[in-house]
Amino acid sequence: MKKLLAVVLTIVMVLSVMAVASADEMRVAMITDYGDITDQSFNQTTYEAAKAWCDANGVDFTYYKPAGDSTAERVAMVEKADDDGYNVIIMPGYAFGGTIAEVAADYPDVKFVALDVAAGDILEAAVALKGETYDYNPDNWNMDEYADLSNVYCAVYQEELCGYMAGYAAVKLGYEHLGFLGGMAVPAVVRYGYGFVQGANAAAEELEDEDVTVEYVYGNQFYGDADITAYMDNWYSNLGVEVVFACGGGIFTSAAEAAAKVDGKVIGVDVDQAALIDGNYGEDMTVTSAMKGLGATVFTLLTEIKDGNWDEYAGKIETLGLIGEDPELNYVQIAPSTQFDETFTEEDYEALVKRMYEGDIIVDNSIDEMPEVDITVNDLGTVK
Repeated sequence: MKKLLAVVLTIVMVLSVMAVASADEMRVAMITDYGDITDQSFNQTTYEAAKAWCDANGVDFTYYKPAGDSTAERVAMVEKADDDGYNVIIMPGYAFGGTIAEVAADYPDVKFVALDVAAGDILEAAVALKGETYDYNPDNWNMDEYADLSNVYCAVYQEELCGYMAGYAAVKLGYEHLGFLGGMAVPAVVRYGYGFVQGANAAAEELEDEDVTVEYVYGNQFYGDADITAYMDNWYSNLGVEVVFACGGGIFTSAAEAAAKVDGKVIGVDVDQAALIDGNYGEDMTVTSAMKGLGATVFTLLTEIKDGNWDEYAGKIETLGLIGEDPELNYVQIAPSTQFDETFTEEDYEALVKRMYEGDIIVDNSIDEMPEVDITVNDLGTVK
């Protein structure tokens, strides 16, 4: 028995040493989707979080930017990172679905952390690689038959929840004519928008305000341009829209350019965009921002990998949202820079989050059709 115990203890000690050695050998790389690390959105937030964690933990870190917006270019950066000896690769954005489907299994010693990459993003690409047609319903497909995710962790977020918070806050703060300008109508953007509509409706019901209206459109791209700015000019100047939730990468520039001409307001997305929007387009322009906890996710996963807990995350696609009543600890929230006042205070926001966390408020996450609400929603399709 003593001999057996000694053997067990020896094995435990060896495994412990191996785990520490593995942690010490972490080398972390981030690959941008197609933008840069100064985009004030997904790439920048992910880059800053990863770099801060690596600096604090003495771990080697770098980032790679693909030469173009294609799966082939992103795959090339995975190959480059692996050639350079990086064994943890962080990938922000749904565009990496094809990358994961195509090459993740080819690098079994690399730990892939994908942010905002859903099962459908991976399946669509994986099914196409096999020459089959995908019907956009991941429930009909067995992921294991198409993609090996054994060394991949994907985090997706409940955008409908922070979208709801933003719509609720806007109406509570006194805005009655709202706009939603989405980028492309991908699931994450649609969830933001439909949550926004539901939140605005809930606040209007509480205030017994029958005049709340939402103009709703997609730009069909993730950047602003002259056509979309002109469309926003019409909203602000002619229709009387007071605040626009600009949801889709750089498309916020068109909303902000139009808002600046008439002292209009904007709601940011993904990260706290107040400094960016207010600094470039006008003081106090940003009412709030609907945020995802990208930084928190990066910190959590890198810490868990360092601590030898990767096996608890590998192969999972997790949906992150509310984890408690404290707004700052949740993976979805509105920004600390929100323009709270006596009509919607920080305490009111905390109470809203508490009700959502406890299940008193249920936000529909369906993206099949516009939510049924009592406020007026003008669904305008796409700008182009």
